[in-house]
Amino acid sequence: MKTKPTLLAAWCGAGVLLAPPLQAEEGGTGHYLPGSIASFVDAVPPTPTFVARLNAIYYDGSFSGALPIAGLAPVNVDAQSYAAGLTLLWRPKFELAPGLSYALSTTIPYVWLEVAGDVTAGATTVRRTSSVNGLGDLVLMPVMLNYALSRDVHLDLRGGIYAPTGSYEVGRLANTGKNFWTFEPTFGFLYFGQKNGIEASVFVGADFNTENEATSYQSGTQFHLDGTLAQHFKLAGGFAGAGLTGFWYDQLSADSGGGATFGPFKAQTAGVGPVLSYTRKLGKADLIAEVKWLHEVETRNRLEGDYLWLKLIFKF
Repeated sequence: MKTKPTLLAAWCGAGVLLAPPLQAEEGGTGHYLPGSIASFVDAVPPTPTFVARLNAIYYDGSFSGALPIAGLAPVNVDAQSYAAGLTLLWRPKFELAPGLSYALSTTIPYVWLEVAGDVTAGATTVRRTSSVNGLGDLVLMPVMLNYALSRDVHLDLRGGIYAPTGSYEVGRLANTGKNFWTFEPTFGFLYFGQKNGIEASVFVGADFNTENEATSYQSGTQFHLDGTLAQHFKLAGGFAGAGLTGFWYDQLSADSGGGATFGPFKAQTAGVGPVLSYTRKLGKADLIAEVKWLHEVETRNRLEGDYLWLKLIFKF
């Protein structure tokens, strides 16, 4: 397959991470959202561009045990969430060095979620349901680097900062924010064959969290890995892609603080599913679309369910 230069130039890594849709951080997950940075559409752009990106995600999950959520300890937790995020990214014309490009971005998320669980107060256990919608935690990426080893091979390095801008209340099962800061360095290796259309992308990151002062709870450091293997081919005036995507998440250090009454409460999960993409010219802009499904397995100390992603990217 002979690809056009615009296909590689369509790399427009918004690096978007919506506020994780369902659990409080104490519930076994953090600001990292599986599938948000996993393929060529998420890479830091190697050429000058301005990018507007819309991310839509649906999640449905459950957990039969107890989760420490916002000062509560509900059991038999069920949750559903819809979230949308707008990412604006700018890759200026200058290069830091030959082959080394710089970009920066910000993501504004909006979250709708409903969480239900059995909450015990004294000798009474009741089923509580909490619904909320609103602004999530803002994502800032002031440093995003792309280094081109060749036309086909790129290295990707970025630093994400998650600000506690979302709504949070102690005693409320559903919250659109986490009420703490997270700092997330991520490294990516991307192979995209301009002649054979094969993609092999891997992103590795870690999350370092501050304390949630409202609950005196500090979650441990989390490690995560996302990857995609896909074949791209010409279709209807553009380029389509089909393949598999997956992730691995593991909490490396124990939760701590006066509110960490569950002990270390280390979380772990993995997921895999299909991914489809399409890239083409739309006037003077490039349009990139991606849809994927991730089914969670091997889950511990957190909700287990399914993620459905839609990413729409306009590169100007």
